Amino acid sequence: MAENKTAPTSESADAFVNAVEHPVRRADAQVLLDLFEDLTGQPPVMWGPSIIGFGSYHYQYASGREGDAAAVGFSPRKGTLALYGLTYAPGSAPLLERLGKHKTGAACLYVNKLADVDLAVLRALISLGYKHMTTAVHESLQSRY
Repeated sequence: MAENKTAPTSESADAFVNAVEHPVRRADAQVLLDLFEDLTGQPPVMWGPSIIGFGSYHYQYASGREGDAAAVGFSPRKGTLALYGLTYAPGSAPLLERLGKHKTGAACLYVNKLADVDLAVLRALISLGYKHMTTAVHESLQSRY
């Protein structure tokens, strides 16, 4: 079975954030770095070249493939901030309705800039997502979509 492409690395999350070219995206990434670490109590870990994760969970697909993934995290991409692990938990839907300007994908929450969202709601989503991802049994979150 193939190895997961997105795995923890020894690269520095701080160095990654400091290297983000766009000044608003870099500033937002610094806020997210502090926010995720504060709310999860976990240090930032680079997962692959561009995802900053906090904590981890183990999953197993019906096919037998299994692995580990970041419990919650984010990536300051060129066009948007991608946030991971915040949309699965029971109770996340009403929070997403109150979040502000965002989009969701199969496994991500996309925000153009933090000024577009309610940070109190985002804090609640991070806390709820982390608790869910680290305490629930995950057969295959990705295969639901």
